[in-house]
Formats: sequence, C-alpha cells, structure tokens
Amino acid sequence: QVQLVESGGGPVQAGGSQRLSCVASGSIFHLNVMAWFRQAPVKKREWVAAAFTSRSTTYVDSVKGRFTISRDNAKNSVYMQMNDLKPEDTAVYFCHVQLILMGEGSRSRNFWGQGTQVTVSS
Repeated sequence: QVQLVESGGGPVQAGGSQRLSCVASGSIFHLNVMAWFRQAPVKKREWVAAAFTSRSTTYVDSVKGRFTISRDNAKNSVYMQMNDLKPEDTAVYFCHVQLILMGEGSRSRNFWGQGTQVTVSS
C-alpha cells in the first residue's frame, strides 16, 4: 500500500515564496503522473500542475511563470516551488500521484496526500 506525506506551506506575504514537498512510500512499482491540486474555502478542487514520467510539466494558466513542479523518481517525491504568491493562491494544496503497485501489472491507482495549508496575506 502507499502513503503520501506532504510538507511545506504555511503563512506568507504577497510576493513571497513557498516550496511544497510530497514523498510517497510503499510497494510502488512505477510512478505515472505526479501532480498538485488545491482547494480554496467554498470552492471546488482545482488542478494546478503535473509532472509526467518523461519529466515534462504542465500548469494551469493562473500559475504559469510563478510555480514550478519537479519530481525525483529515485526518492518517490514531487515538489512545487511557488514564487510571487498572490492572495488568490490561498488554499489547501494536495499532492496527487498516479502509480502502479508491485504485483498489479499495468493497473494504475490514484493516491492523495493529506493536504497542506498555504495562506497568502496582502
């Protein structure tokens, strides 16, 4: 089984930076997509960034040029550097990983981190 542990986040002033980290552990055979989502109060969960096996990345338009997602397959980890933070970035950020467990062939499964709060003040 797999567990995702997130770290980072916390309060920050507008224009500041934060770095989020997510480490997966368990019987992992192969990591597919690793991504970050966020959910602000009274809003739906929003996809933010994704990093593929090839290490290519993609982002939601609102964070392009400010956020950078990266992954370290050897450490089963995914990170997100967030620069020039804005009040509208305030949300709970969730790590999401699509992977294949040992012994399950090509069957992909999805796992979520517990979430970490990022609060950006003006």
